Amino acid sequence: MTRTVFHSLIFLFLTLLTQLGGLAWLFAICFRRRVLVFASAYFALSIGALMVAPMFGREPIPCMSKGTFKMQSTLYCALNRQYVTPELKTVLQDFSTKMEQKFPQTTTLVLDANFPFISGFPLLPHLSHNDGRKVDLAFFYQDDSGFLSGTTKSPIGYFAFEDGPTDCANSKLTLRWDLAWLQGFWPDYQLEPLRMATALQLLSDDERVGKVFIEPHLKSRFQADNSKVRFQGCRAARHDDHIHLQL
Repeated sequence: MTRTVFHSLIFLFLTLLTQLGGLAWLFAICFRRRVLVFASAYFALSIGALMVAPMFGREPIPCMSKGTFKMQSTLYCALNRQYVTPELKTVLQDFSTKMEQKFPQTTTLVLDANFPFISGFPLLPHLSHNDGRKVDLAFFYQDDSGFLSGTTKSPIGYFAFEDGPTDCANSKLTLRWDLAWLQGFWPDYQLEPLRMATALQLLSDDERVGKVFIEPHLKSRFQADNSKVRFQGCRAARHDDHIHLQL
């Protein structure tokens, strides 16, 4: 009974984290060298997903591309979180190309996207990344020497929050983490204003884009007056560490 509960919990954790990890674990528990078999099975399933997902309407975002956009970290690719619909991938390609044309040597970095299969499957901790039509983009940063190409404030692009006013009260029933204890670990980078303002403008002007979520103080700061740019609400995660866009 204890073994069954243990393996069930691992299966659930790996499935929620990577979608395919639970299947790899179910296969691995039949063998003595469980960890090695799991790693091999998971790798095989992930590689297979790259080829099979397009048949089900999902396409992977490049992980190590030299093009105009790619995943911010190979971690997202290792966790199978780099998939979007073909339409959204085209939106990202068009957006990143325009950004690079306006600001040469600018690479658009993508954070969490979606899993390769099954619409409605949750991509935790996000509330809405479950159909391939949503994606998060990293902010554009600078330091005293100028623009920092391909660089984010935190190692995974999230949780480096920008200070600004908010009307949200503290509540335990929310994903709006402040993580104040973590903020001192990040380097002293600032948002690059021209690229940030241009990014919000380009996304707003794209007829294929339905909504862009960002904190109100950043919307005001970068004069993003389009009605598509809006506040995600107080119960969702903070959006002053990344841009959320959806079709």
